[in-house]
Amino acid sequence: MRPALPLIPLIPGLCLVPMGLILFGDVHGGGLPLLCSFAAAALHPSLEPSVLVGVAMGIRITLVVTLVSWGISSVLGCLLGVLGSKKIWRLWAGITWPALMLRKGLAPLRAVHELIWGLLLLQILGLNGWVAIIAIVIPYTVLLARVIADQIDCQEPPALPALQSSGASAVSVLLTVVVPAVAHPVLDHINHRLDCALRSSLILGVFGLGGLGTDLMLSLQSLRFQEVWTGLWLMAITMVLMDRVLRLFRHRWWMTPIPLVLALMTAGLGSSLTLELPWPNPQLWPFWNAQINGVQALAAVAEVNWPVVIASTLSITLMATCVSTALPPMLLLLWPSAWSLPLQSLIWGALRLIPPPLSALLLLVVAKPSLSLAALALGLHHGGVMGRVFIDDLQRERHHTTGMLKACGASARMSWLYGPLARVSRPYLAYATYRMDVILRDTAVVGLVGGAGLGWQLLEALSSFHWWLVLWLVGGSALLTLLGENLSERLQSCWNSRAMAL
Repeated sequence: MRPALPLIPLIPGLCLVPMGLILFGDVHGGGLPLLCSFAAAALHPSLEPSVLVGVAMGIRITLVVTLVSWGISSVLGCLLGVLGSKKIWRLWAGITWPALMLRKGLAPLRAVHELIWGLLLLQILGLNGWVAIIAIVIPYTVLLARVIADQIDCQEPPALPALQSSGASAVSVLLTVVVPAVAHPVLDHINHRLDCALRSSLILGVFGLGGLGTDLMLSLQSLRFQEVWTGLWLMAITMVLMDRVLRLFRHRWWMTPIPLVLALMTAGLGSSLTLELPWPNPQLWPFWNAQINGVQALAAVAEVNWPVVIASTLSITLMATCVSTALPPMLLLLWPSAWSLPLQSLIWGALRLIPPPLSALLLLVVAKPSLSLAALALGLHHGGVMGRVFIDDLQRERHHTTGMLKACGASARMSWLYGPLARVSRPYLAYATYRMDVILRDTAVVGLVGGAGLGWQLLEALSSFHWWLVLWLVGGSALLTLLGENLSERLQSCWNSRAMAL
């Protein structure tokens, strides 16, 4: 016996039962008044001129980092994506091994989270505006290159064999057949990356790399909740405006180079950032030379209980994936109505707005540190992302089946379950498998706050300048991410093939 298709997205919600029991046992009432004060401050954000000026400056820095890193990674990602396509190399030179070599060489770069890149570059280059920009550019460029290369290789336009047999040049085939075929999905992904870059720059700021994230973290640690909500509300307005602009360019794809050019020009707006060309700190070279010792390298491996650390990281990933996947369809069934979809979008937008480190700190106010708490903080944030995808899929579906099922006597909840939810389940599950890969990378974020997984070990190694241990932890994190990426690709292709068959 197999469960019905629309029930499969709800099955991961069963993990909420053991997680709830663990969190219920860890809850203490001492921090409940603080959590209530934080919630009440949402209705009364601070409007003092000094606070507004500081928040505006923080948002300005965050936007500069976001736009510059997004623009640079988009340009470099497109170039590397073309060079990483087997089809392009086959057209140009009749070989494919350069594309395979380039892909394998770039894979470790995307496996390391941008927060880890930021912490590493901060130790090498010091506090500089380019640290946050480079930290986002490195993984985002490789991720975009991978998407573009996969899109080019999986497309088989009917005109391609005809142009090849007619003797057309590789450039003509590329511009005439390949580019139009991949333009829309690639541009959609580039637009999606802008929203991701904004959230990444906010997270980097939480860990001291400047911008609004730093202001939010300082205000939260000093219990100035009204100032925190001033920044969150203004960031929400910024995200809505950016989403509207992206929707405009989504329907006019030929205008997409305009925001890219504007993004590359915004470096001049960052007068409050130190955007001078960074150089490695020369005082670190003698220290690094002293660390080049094979005995120390082997000793560093034994300092980490690898089975426990890897198991905790995988546990956080699995629980957070289950939470983020199950929450959107569960809310839909609790509130089954077409007019409720815009209100549900607001809920997912609010969860997406608060960075996971801040969510983890708020939960730590009322509960003890645990893997379930870290997974809940991460699952709520990514549940906001999954909820946005889920609502967009539902709004594109026609709800004729809902009316038909209601006419046959089905309840509103059952009509939505076996109507629109059944139609979007396969693509939704395919995206959930991709999101699992992202959550695995993001465990470093909550690990640095909650004291669990590879992220916590990495922070301890960085604070003690134990570079051999840092190297082993980064390598272990990258290897774990690549293995998870391979698994998510297999699951995603499985659900995508079934969705196409449907």
